[in-house]
Amino acid sequence: MRFAATMACAAAIVLASSGAGAEPVVTGSVAKAVDEKLVVADLRRIIAANYVLADVRSRLDAALVKGLATGRYYVGDPGELVDRINADMKAVAHDAHLGMRYDPAQQAQLAARPAGSGADDAPPSDDEIRRAAKFNYGIVEMKVLPGNIRYIDLMGFFWGGQTAAAYDNAMRFLKDGDAAIIDIRQNGGGSPQAVQYLVSHFLEPNRPIVTFYMGANKVDHLSSLASLPAGRLVGKPLYVLTSGMTASAAEEFTGHVAGFKIGEVIGQNTVGAGFRNEFFPVSGGYVVSVSIGRAVLASTGKDWEGVGIAPTTKVEADDALEVAQVHALHRIASTASGMEKRMLESRAMLLQAKLSPVATALPIERYAGVYDGGRSVTLEGGALNYQRIGGPKVALISVGANEFGFSEDPLSRISFTVSGAGVTGLKLVRGDGSTVEAPRAR
Repeated sequence: MRFAATMACAAAIVLASSGAGAEPVVTGSVAKAVDEKLVVADLRRIIAANYVLADVRSRLDAALVKGLATGRYYVGDPGELVDRINADMKAVAHDAHLGMRYDPAQQAQLAARPAGSGADDAPPSDDEIRRAAKFNYGIVEMKVLPGNIRYIDLMGFFWGGQTAAAYDNAMRFLKDGDAAIIDIRQNGGGSPQAVQYLVSHFLEPNRPIVTFYMGANKVDHLSSLASLPAGRLVGKPLYVLTSGMTASAAEEFTGHVAGFKIGEVIGQNTVGAGFRNEFFPVSGGYVVSVSIGRAVLASTGKDWEGVGIAPTTKVEADDALEVAQVHALHRIASTASGMEKRMLESRAMLLQAKLSPVATALPIERYAGVYDGGRSVTLEGGALNYQRIGGPKVALISVGANEFGFSEDPLSRISFTVSGAGVTGLKLVRGDGSTVEAPRAR
């Protein structure tokens, strides 16, 4: 699809997948009478001239002809006509980018645009660039996680304006880390050029990455870029987070990471929206999204339409970041030594314990109490916290039958002494090996 405006990608997927459940958009007080013949004639013309798969193109045309001939489309209501046409096209194409909606305002805008402005490779408008700049061209967050793991949240693959400079800054940020996490769980797609620019940092120069087959004749081959201002991150431990909302251009990036084995994909299977699409105005106030291009990954020789990209490690999307951190910490620890290795492994163990809680010997509430030396353990929201008078409250994480770790101090531990069904005291073991024993006061 024309990925110049990132939000267009998500809109296309929602438009096509919503189908019969979509509510018609009506901008006037009274909808005009529906001319079903004119609508279908326009759709057939647009699909015949633009749909990417020739065999599907002919079957879509036959389905539209049949729907009109049998009277299925003579409904007199814009929303109902949309539902029926979308259902018929979905039954033929199973295409997440193909779909129609009733939207007179957008139809008018598309009909009034200059020739060529809606083309797949058309540059973004000034307004699109201004909106993208407000979101740092899709890079909405960068942070350093424990273990010098560098994280960026990339919400969309926009290309235009100062995108390259924003990516350069992000790549320099990742370069200084010991591992990199790129979060595209909320990324609905965007520009192939943006994907090319990003993935080039993790590949050697001039490596073929993808071929786009556009319509009946045009073929675009993309390779990794020869020169990059921020340099390359080849060999950097890379973790890409995905969800059931990761779509289109974001799936292309995921496919490169998985296919070239340049990193781990952690999360859920992606949407399966592999075609490129464009929006066209249809007579009577309708808009249709049509797949005009097919992407084939150089690493696999396949596209991902309808199947998506499978993760290396399948977990719930909400757990993907913590799982990626655990994997990264173990990898970094494998080449570390001494105190650094202990710290990394301890952080990984605590994160894993948060993901998969360790059962305690006693009900959790029995560890709560007051202990000598002004120490207290409290139960809040089903979790324990440790605090010494005048000190901060620190969350405890179960790591053994009667043993807990500190969320903010990975090397320290608290072990509780148990007698029967009760707790009689605690033993604090600090990271430096020193210990403190405190009997229970009450």
